[in-house]
Amino acid sequence: MGKGAYLLYEAAAGYSIYEIIEAEEIGAKMAEVEESILDLKLFSKLVKFKSFLPFKDAQDALANVNDVSEGIVNDSLRSFLELNLPKVKEGKKAKFWLGVTDPKLGNSIHEGLGIPCKCEDITRELIRGIRNHFHRFVKELDNGNQERAQLGLGHSYSRCKVKFNVNRNDNMIIQAICLLDQLDKDINTFSMRCREWYSWHFPEMNQIVKDNFLFCRAAEYIRARSSFSDEKLQGLKDLLMDDEDEGGLADKVYTALKTSMGMDISEIDMLNIRSFSSRVISLTKYRHSLQSYLSDRMDKVAPNLKALIGDAVGARLISHAGSLTNLAKAPASTVQILGAEKALFRALKTRGNTPKYGLIFHSSFIGRANAKNKGRISRYLANKCSIASRIDAFSDVATSKYGEMMHGQVEERLKFYDTGDAPRKNIDCMEEVKKSLGKRGADAMDGDDTPKKSKKSKKDKKAKSEKKKKKKKDKK
Repeated sequence: MGKGAYLLYEAAAGYSIYEIIEAEEIGAKMAEVEESILDLKLFSKLVKFKSFLPFKDAQDALANVNDVSEGIVNDSLRSFLELNLPKVKEGKKAKFWLGVTDPKLGNSIHEGLGIPCKCEDITRELIRGIRNHFHRFVKELDNGNQERAQLGLGHSYSRCKVKFNVNRNDNMIIQAICLLDQLDKDINTFSMRCREWYSWHFPEMNQIVKDNFLFCRAAEYIRARSSFSDEKLQGLKDLLMDDEDEGGLADKVYTALKTSMGMDISEIDMLNIRSFSSRVISLTKYRHSLQSYLSDRMDKVAPNLKALIGDAVGARLISHAGSLTNLAKAPASTVQILGAEKALFRALKTRGNTPKYGLIFHSSFIGRANAKNKGRISRYLANKCSIASRIDAFSDVATSKYGEMMHGQVEERLKFYDTGDAPRKNIDCMEEVKKSLGKRGADAMDGDDTPKKSKKSKKDKKAKSEKKKKKKKDKK
């Protein structure tokens, strides 16, 4: 019993352990194992059922499955393994190994119990065979009981995962910015259609009123040229936000209205134009409200990233990365070219110049930099974005102070490229923010209050090496 190999299978109904018969020979017979998986008679010659630990109820099953998915060895699994596997003496290596499906769980078992675990192709194939014949090994799970347990656990596990969102609701930001980009395209297309449609009746207004939103409002207000009177002029001025008394947009539109070369239009056609214009106006208003919603969500989820680079560019970075946590895990070099993947791979394929920036190109910092400094400022800005996203993702105290400070640092770096004035050091800026936030801010950044050892200076290292050389000479 001391030698051999075992398999751990985590099912919806409980844990089970199996002993591998002739483990050394099976390791060299991968093809035979794959063939025997569907046949119980052949498979039972490879694997022998040893023990089964059922879960108490649905809550116990959910708790155990959550622990397994996170690679945690809980008390019930620990006691089950200790009871059914050979004991490992202290200071000695185990003469057996345990096959598992998840490497993370295998590492936890090895660290906690000292049992060596394997997660290879042969163990995966054997566990796949156990999954096929599990209801035959454990007779109580026959007649559909296994399927019912899987269905119930699947529903509760999915419900738990949906409720437990580690990304601080950054999926709301992703949906909002995607909708915002789609609305921008749609509003632009619809506005062009509205301009073209109404210009058949009043073409001169197309050149006078350049803003799409104001054009649609004016088209809805003016309607047919013949129905517009002097009394409506003041309303048109208010609608076009015309502050000038004479010579403003409204006066130009009114003058062009009297001498327009446009074609006459029927009432039913004008009704359709007005209906379409009102829809474009409502979409534009909704777009403004969505922008304010996005800004509010960014304040709560990623305040430092918003303070540094703005809510729209910050939200696009989060959306492209998949989540705030993914963005925080990405290095600064990845953040720099995020959104320019096609250009990067094209450059690698053709051995050309790689892109300097991706989505962060829309930041005002890069637009303000000189042509020769755009690559340098984009690299510096990506570095700051990476730091800001990590603070937002992993700090306990939500604050925008670090983002505001880093915004100032980027401004100083831009000034340094132009005038040569040396910017402040990053460590001094971060210490300044920590002092302004007090103890809570410092704890959120450091994680603990343990004093850190100061780095040894170059002089100390040099003196130490000289002492070693003198000792060697004295010995000689």
